[in-house]
Amino acid sequence: MHKSFIRKKRRITPPVLIASSFLVTILIGTALLKLPFATTVPITWTNALFTATSATTVTGLSVFDVATTLTLFGEIVLLALIQVGGVGLMAFAVAILIVLGRKVGMKNRIFLQESFSQQSIGGTVKFLKSILVFVFITEGIAFILLSLFWVPEFGWKQGLYYSLFHVVSAFNNAGFSLFPDNLMSFAGNLPVTLILSSLFIIGGLGFTVVMEVVVKRSLKKWSLHTKMMLAGTLTVNLIATFLFFVLEYHNMKTIGNMSFVDKAQTSYFQAVTPRTAGFNMVPIGDMEDSSLLLTLLLMFIGGGSASTASGIKLTTFIVIVVATLAYFRGGTEPHLFKRTIKSEIIFRSLAIAAVSSMLVFTAFFLLTITEPFPFLPLLMETMSAFGTVGLSVGITGDLSPAGEWIICAVMFLGRIGPLTLFFLLIRPKKESFKYSYDRVHTG
Repeated sequence: MHKSFIRKKRRITPPVLIASSFLVTILIGTALLKLPFATTVPITWTNALFTATSATTVTGLSVFDVATTLTLFGEIVLLALIQVGGVGLMAFAVAILIVLGRKVGMKNRIFLQESFSQQSIGGTVKFLKSILVFVFITEGIAFILLSLFWVPEFGWKQGLYYSLFHVVSAFNNAGFSLFPDNLMSFAGNLPVTLILSSLFIIGGLGFTVVMEVVVKRSLKKWSLHTKMMLAGTLTVNLIATFLFFVLEYHNMKTIGNMSFVDKAQTSYFQAVTPRTAGFNMVPIGDMEDSSLLLTLLLMFIGGGSASTASGIKLTTFIVIVVATLAYFRGGTEPHLFKRTIKSEIIFRSLAIAAVSSMLVFTAFFLLTITEPFPFLPLLMETMSAFGTVGLSVGITGDLSPAGEWIICAVMFLGRIGPLTLFFLLIRPKKESFKYSYDRVHTG
């Protein structure tokens, strides 16, 4: 029996560890939020689970007003869940081992390699140290900058606390806010717009990209992944900003009554937040349907691999687009930045998109059965949960218990990633033989 237990323990794979670490964090957070002194009014176990899941998966959806329902203790629990969920529980556990001077075993090194998309096990511990240093330095600088504007406005105590909470929430792409209207009262506020958007864009790029840019300052030394992420992020953000600006220009319920400059910067903020963060400076429910559809697409695309964002990931989207264009041009191998993309990467990208689409469709279908809301709000809620974005048209607090459980599942699966889910359910095996080819008609 002892040998059988050891054998099972050795079979634990990185995907299982990833899923387990998030699940453990969620359960601990649920128990803490259910404590009587964590809330100003009693909440149900389902509400506590939903909030803990939303914070750990850095989503930002909430069934109640965080500022009025949670006590200071509850808000600190929420903040801790966001920080741990953004970087990863296992990463923090390994960091504690390092601080205590304990040796980091091979299993933990393999986990770190999987979590941060490293090509080899060598140097993973050093990479983790660099990540943690970068996280706290970045959040520290942003905290100081935001405090310069919020301390004079809210006073020392509130100003510092608001700054800390929103900096951690922004960098980890959580989208939780202590203000009742999220960030709508700061629409047109340039410092707040730039500081918070810079945080969640950096967090959404992925730690691998950020560290490579910092270490390898020459463009020629950057990997294809880094080039794709930076170029893709810039391109998508510019296009989304322009489209949002045009679509909402005359909408008096969003940016229609703002000055031209305020319209531009609010459009920028609202265009870059759907792929990662979930903050909003305009009422989501009052946006044009075309803007909502654009937001849905951006949430589905998501941020970068090994980042605090979810979705199918920007590089996945780019690979599919490049491969499609290569097919129409008659090419056999798609290439980008003078580098060829392997067929296995294309298959992987298609698999991610397919599994993600099935997950979103299934959850959305179930919500149409359990919830009385119209089509678009439910689709928005589903996609927001999958992309762990946190944007909603305002129906989250009115979801039934069944609806909350469905959204919880989607947030969890969206955070661990569709391929992690696939490897949890199916153990891939290599075949030593091939079948003969035959023609299949498509299209």
